[in-house]
Amino acid sequence: MTTPDSFGRRIQSSIYENGIFGIRPAVPTAPTVLERKALDHLSADARAYVETGAGSGATMAANRAAFDRWRIVPRLLRDVSDRDTSIELFGRRHPSPFLTCPIGVLELADTGADLAVARAARQAGTPMIISSQASYPMEQIAGELADHERWFQLYWSNEDAVVESFVHRAEQCGCSAIVVTLDTMVLSWRTGDLDRAYLPFARAMGIAQYTSDPEFQRIVQERLDQGEIPDVAAKPTPAAVKSLFTMARRHPGEFRENLTSPLPKASVRTFLEVFSRTTLTWQDLAWLRDRTSLPILVKGLQSAQDAALALQHGVDGIIVSNHGGRQLDGALGSLDALPPIVAEVGGRVPVLFDSGVRCASDAFKALALGADAVCLGRPFVYGLALAGEQGVREVLEHFRAELDLTMAVAGVTAIDQITRDTLVEAPTG
Repeated sequence: MTTPDSFGRRIQSSIYENGIFGIRPAVPTAPTVLERKALDHLSADARAYVETGAGSGATMAANRAAFDRWRIVPRLLRDVSDRDTSIELFGRRHPSPFLTCPIGVLELADTGADLAVARAARQAGTPMIISSQASYPMEQIAGELADHERWFQLYWSNEDAVVESFVHRAEQCGCSAIVVTLDTMVLSWRTGDLDRAYLPFARAMGIAQYTSDPEFQRIVQERLDQGEIPDVAAKPTPAAVKSLFTMARRHPGEFRENLTSPLPKASVRTFLEVFSRTTLTWQDLAWLRDRTSLPILVKGLQSAQDAALALQHGVDGIIVSNHGGRQLDGALGSLDALPPIVAEVGGRVPVLFDSGVRCASDAFKALALGADAVCLGRPFVYGLALAGEQGVREVLEHFRAELDLTMAVAGVTAIDQITRDTLVEAPTG
């Protein structure tokens, strides 16, 4: 009797078969090797931006330590020949429980940036969460996704007209949910970037959603017309000239015209001033609800009390996340925050998870502790840095394949069988 050929076995077999002809994966399958090689491949500025956490990096370490506190207990002599890694979110079926995290400034890893990720996500069957800080406008990214699932991640600007415009554009380009990131009302103290005095946004990188937005463009022009943004020439140092060239290349329009136009520098300054709103409260979600019929998820929750408030204010989903350790130094690991939030939510809305996930066994543990889906972040950026679109596709496929095989060895055949009973707390001492 033949048994179903699972996704995991197909990917695994194809790698071994390609090896006969001397062909190896474009990206390493071992998480630590993938990370090391990708970081070595990046420029010094890009590496600092990608690998840096907040402050001392304690929260990044806590994310990893939280996974190490749990162990998977395999159950044997079960028929695991037919396995199903699919899940359902908001009425749509997906082949795996993975989505791509919204990650900004992907041009630091590869010039294809979000467009390459979109093509790879489509090929891998992984929903993509488009970032507010993307390197390309959402309309271009949506074009690469075709009819594939996409959500839009919203940083809530202090200019409501920009927020409303972003949401409208997201609806128009086929996004099926809005993800509001709540934990980045200010940028944290990121020592790797600070030591290099490097912020990509200040060089017009990662602000394509803004420079392509009609409301943002209107605000920039109004400020220029009113003299609120004086065109002060930078000192003619090599670094200043390089920054000017970077702004001119990334701003819409002709490069030569941008070199002499005040618009690129004005756009950067305006972005830095309107990026976030520190006065945002739970009550403001009603304003957003009045402006979209799409499901609204909130991202960045670490507290069960905040989960309760989110439900009171009508959110449709929660993403448990500490921004990959990039926002609050000394915070608890995101996986430690997951079970209390799941208990508070009680199945009323989907609970997704990110932060610190480096391999499929990490995802397995998050699913066992109550997550309905898992968002992948740095690993696909590493794939992008090493091999562009192919690298991202392989990372996404490898996660799904490894999860499928992990399920087989653990003795489960469907995502809903990955429960708290499949884990034990690791021995201490």
